[in-house]
Amino acid sequence: MKKDLVLIEIGMKIRKLREEKNISQQDLAAACNFEKSNMSRLEAGRTNPTIGTLLKICEALDVKLSDLINFE
Repeated sequence: MKKDLVLIEIGMKIRKLREEKNISQQDLAAACNFEKSNMSRLEAGRTNPTIGTLLKICEALDVKLSDLINFE
């Protein structure tokens, strides 16, 4: 799988999980100590997040890292 596609898949997973939990993009960004614009870029797949960034998002969404990176 190409890197760009992986980033888009991760972004889509973050958005889907966030919306399922009725959390706004602004609130998730605040919980992760990010700017909303950074969260927007992550969800759009326009940035390459570090493992640390993904772990912060997982903690804020109360999901496992594997929930974000498991594509089937």
